Amino acid sequence: MLQGKKILLGVTGSIAAYKITFLVRELIKNKAEVKVIMTTSALDFITPLTLATLSKNPVHFEFVKNKNGEWTNHVDLGLWADIFIVAPATANTISKLANGICDNLLSAVYLSARCPVMIAPAMDLDMYQHAAVHSNLQRLISYNNKIIDANFGELASGLIGKGRMAEPLEILFQIQSFFNLSHTFLGKKIVITAGPTYEYLDPVRFIGNLSTGKMGYSIAENFAAKGADVTIISGPVQIKASPNIKIISVTSALEMLKNAKKEAKNADIILFTAAVADYRPKEIAINKIKKNTESTTLELIKNPDIAFEIGKIKTKNQLTIGFALETENEQENALKKLSTKNLDLIILNSLNDKGAGFSHDTNKITIFEKNKITKFELKSKKEVANDIVEAIAKKNNC
Repeated sequence: MLQGKKILLGVTGSIAAYKITFLVRELIKNKAEVKVIMTTSALDFITPLTLATLSKNPVHFEFVKNKNGEWTNHVDLGLWADIFIVAPATANTISKLANGICDNLLSAVYLSARCPVMIAPAMDLDMYQHAAVHSNLQRLISYNNKIIDANFGELASGLIGKGRMAEPLEILFQIQSFFNLSHTFLGKKIVITAGPTYEYLDPVRFIGNLSTGKMGYSIAENFAAKGADVTIISGPVQIKASPNIKIISVTSALEMLKNAKKEAKNADIILFTAAVADYRPKEIAINKIKKNTESTTLELIKNPDIAFEIGKIKTKNQLTIGFALETENEQENALKKLSTKNLDLIILNSLNDKGAGFSHDTNKITIFEKNKITKFELKSKKEVANDIVEAIAKKNNC
C-alpha cells in the first residue's frame, strides 16, 4: 500500500521524538520513501544520524547547510511529499503552524506543502487541555489538517492523563488508511453546485443570500482527497479551492443551470449544495435605480429549480444529492423534495438548530433516503463533509 509513497516526517522537541525511529523503520519496511525534517530543539532528543540511517536519506534541520552557500530548499521538500506528518508536535510547533509563524525549516516546509498534513501532538496533560492549544488545534483542522489525537497514559512529568503521542503503529495505520481512502472515488466525476446566486436589479444591486459556500467546498475537498475528479459550479464566494479542483464561476441561477446541465452529462455524482435564489427580477434596469419615490414595486419571476431540472434528465447510473435548508416542517419538506426532484439522498439543515445554516463553521444535518433517516450531531463543516461523502460512498457501493 505504501510502496513508492513519498512521506515527509517533521520531528519537534519532545521526549516522544525517540519513538519516530520505530515509525521510520515501519515505513521503510512498507517500501515508502521517507525524508525527515527536525527542529533544532529536536536534536536534543534524537540525533540526525539515527534518523538518516533508518530513512536512507539525509536529515534536514537548517536552511543553510554550510559556508559554501548550499541551502535546504523548503519549497522542494513541500512539493516532493505525498503526505507530511508532524510527529511529535509540541505546543510550540502547533502554535506556529496554526498562526503561520515561519521561523524554522519545518514551519517553512509546512507553509509550502501542497500535500495533506497529519499532526500528532505530544505534551503534558495540562498543556494539552489548555484553551490556547485547543484553539490552535481547531484552527489546524479548519485548514484541512488531520489531528492524530494524543493517548491517555503516564507522561514524562510523572502525571497520568491525555498527552502521550499516538504510538508509531497507530500513526502508521493512519497513513495507510489515508492512502487507502484516497482511492475511494478514483475515476469518479463529481459535480457540485455551491455558494449563493445573485440576481441583479440594476448594475449595482442584486437579490442574494448569506450562503458562504463553505459546505459545498468542504465536500469538494473531501471528494478530491479520495481520488475524485471534482468540479464546483460556484456562485460568488470568498473561498479558494485546492488546485486539483475545477471551478466554474457563475453569478445567476440561469448561469448555474446552464453549466450544471453541461457538466452533468458526464458526471457520476451530482450534489446541489448551492443556495439558489428562488426568484429574479423580470427586468434588469440598465442604469442604477434612483430613489425618487417613497415606495416602489419590484416584479419578480420564478427561477428554475436546478435539482429538479437535472433530476428530469439524470441517468440510472447517476447519483443526485440535494440539500434542504428549512425553518418549519423540516422532515415533511425534505421527504417531499427527495421525491419530486428524483434525488437519491437529501441533506437537511434546520435553522432551528443552533450553529447550523449560513455563515457558521459548523453544521447539523439529517440525511434522508427513501427508507432511511440518519441524524448527526453538531460538527465542524469539515467533519460534516466527511459524513456526507461516506454516506454517498455507501450508496454508490464505493
